[in-house]
Amino acid sequence: MQQTDLNDARIIIVDDNPANVELLEHILEHAGYSNIRSTTDPRAVFDMCEAEPPDLLLLDLMMPHMDGMEVTERLQEQEELVHVPVAILTSDGSREAKKRALSRGAKDFMTKPLSPSEVRLRVANLLETRFLQLELQRQNEHLEDRVEERTAELEDARIEILERLALAAEYRDDDTGEHTKRVGAESARLAVALGLPPHEVEVIRRAAPLHDVGKIGIPDEILLKPGKLTTEEFEVMKTHTTIGAQILSGSRFPLLRMAEAIALNHHENWNGSGYPNGTRGTDIPLPARIVSVVDVFDSLTHERVYKEAWPAERALDLIQEEIENKFDPTIAHAYLRILAPERLEDTPSQARPEPESETASIGATGGEK
Repeated sequence: MQQTDLNDARIIIVDDNPANVELLEHILEHAGYSNIRSTTDPRAVFDMCEAEPPDLLLLDLMMPHMDGMEVTERLQEQEELVHVPVAILTSDGSREAKKRALSRGAKDFMTKPLSPSEVRLRVANLLETRFLQLELQRQNEHLEDRVEERTAELEDARIEILERLALAAEYRDDDTGEHTKRVGAESARLAVALGLPPHEVEVIRRAAPLHDVGKIGIPDEILLKPGKLTTEEFEVMKTHTTIGAQILSGSRFPLLRMAEAIALNHHENWNGSGYPNGTRGTDIPLPARIVSVVDVFDSLTHERVYKEAWPAERALDLIQEEIENKFDPTIAHAYLRILAPERLEDTPSQARPEPESETASIGATGGEK
């Protein structure tokens, strides 16, 4: 530590004897220290420390109103002052007095009458230790900032990888890659309308685009067939749900666990007629039920190589017709209320899903492909 740095240190002197204060000020100023404050009343030291925390406190042991031990103990109770070094000054040079002072939090002990050279050396040592401790603290804070920054970068990279994975699957039958983005955004919007907490909304936004990742495993001659699939072909097509779930399975991250459940369940129907497992009602994970209605509407209203786009009104008719068959009534009504509120003017408001089903389940339904 450079001496010029030490000279900038903030030092407080506390001694009820003005002569001792004057002596210490003279010694320290002669050594080059310029930021020195002093008081003869120990009760004033707390306001002085609050106004400007010191780098060193030179504290007389025996004083009226409050002795040096009590001052030291009270300073130790304040988080911002607990590491400020305290040097006790006293005419009692006994081993017991030193032991008592050091056990109460003092970092050094000087016996009166004070030796100028000893004061300079001990003050320099205490301040050097103080400044090294502050530098270490700054480095730790910098490392914490770097760790947070790196963690954020890794999280961004993980999310980007998932987005690219969803895009890779989607490009096989939607060369714009926009379907997955729309499903993510609309699923989040629907989740907000249903009253889900913000963190669940964000996870759904990120997980929903992976609903059709299992299409990676479906042959082109089936996935891109420009017409109705045969029974055998449709059975193969249905496996994109289990393939997607297998791709996403085994993760410890909530986002991927939700994506797995969505991929597996987004073609399950409210009445149990869906696939792959015929799950019904609230046994279908809630995110899957949300993605289901969003996926169907988006798939129907956008062109694919094997189908023309439906008019929005026709797609809305289908959603309304399939309430309680394909779609959860609460979720379907909420989405219709977003897309076409005039359709529900005479429909009683639906209650939002129970919180238990929000957090305990995860899933969706989509178009026929």
